[in-house]
Amino acid sequence: MKNLLLILSLILIVSCKKENDKPSENDVLKDTSTSKVIEDSLKSNNDLSSIDGIKKEYNLINSKLTAKKLDSVSFDYECEERSGNVIYYSEDGILKVIKHFTADSHYSSTEKYFLNEGHPYFVFRDETVWNFDGGTPEKPETKDDVTQTRMYFSNDEIIQCLEKKFTVKSSLPTKPDPENIPNKQSKNCSANEVQKTLELLFKNKDKKGKINCL
Repeated sequence: MKNLLLILSLILIVSCKKENDKPSENDVLKDTSTSKVIEDSLKSNNDLSSIDGIKKEYNLINSKLTAKKLDSVSFDYECEERSGNVIYYSEDGILKVIKHFTADSHYSSTEKYFLNEGHPYFVFRDETVWNFDGGTPEKPETKDDVTQTRMYFSNDEIIQCLEKKFTVKSSLPTKPDPENIPNKQSKNCSANEVQKTLELLFKNKDKKGKINCL
């Protein structure tokens, strides 16, 4: 009889312990919710087929870029008379932005490619052509002709192309503020040109240090 009572007591203790070891419903919901947040953080919640959605996604990623919250790797290159630098920005191993700078004696360009699953949704290009503009041999004056281009993409096609141009002269005490210069619709954008450049940048994404031409 004593043995029977002892066995029943042991069964009851083990049963209670198993019940206590089970995660509560709140714990399950908490774990599921955390996983969902992590998963969603890697996906875009914005409609990248619309200009408004592209602007929202750009503002989100660009704020992280400015705050230096994205991981980065880079390399430099020399190609005849032109030099350049390429930086790849990623979040949790997913490529988000490629920044490409190139320059020669009288020209420089900075391009930023904002990407979603390897495809561009926004491309910003800032080009400068400079020349001497008077002055003296001892103190020459220069003129920078600047062109900024904004390209909005959907399904690898340009859905809007905007352009603004302005000139910066070293002889003038004040410089124009690009923010105060309106964008104009342009037909000078080429999706094929963007794709060709991106192919080169993707091809060299594992390069480090300094290389020759892209």
